[in-house]
Amino acid sequence: MEGEIRVGIGTDADLVIARAEGRAMAQRLGFRRPDPTLIATAISELARNLVMHVGHGEIIMRPIVEDRRSGVLVIVRDEGPGIADVGAALRLGHASRGGLGLGLPGARRLMDEFEIDSQPGKGTTVTMRKWRLRDDLERLREKRQQRG
Repeated sequence: MEGEIRVGIGTDADLVIARAEGRAMAQRLGFRRPDPTLIATAISELARNLVMHVGHGEIIMRPIVEDRRSGVLVIVRDEGPGIADVGAALRLGHASRGGLGLGLPGARRLMDEFEIDSQPGKGTTVTMRKWRLRDDLERLREKRQQRG
């Protein structure tokens, strides 16, 4: 897909790259402060979870556009052991393997939409979206460009 960015996650250095790519995409898509930082932070939280709990995974970011809003879609996936109790993992203060438990609930709070699919032995996929409203002028310019 045009504009899609994929970042393999295996080390803390990859986390920094994913965070920067997420922030840059949000800025290109017209998000205003503080949204690019919120998106980057959500990406960072889940990338850190990949490094700490699974060891590797992938983050996919792509622009999404609807008539009255546009945004960024972030998919974080791994083929790890899965999450035994998703409900517990989404509660603030839940800690596994000595972590602070801020990753999943923190990312969920920062984004507008948040879904998690985890199956024991098959891995976990988190899908997040952050939206911004498109004003009339932006939509008019886009229609003019499409007409030629």
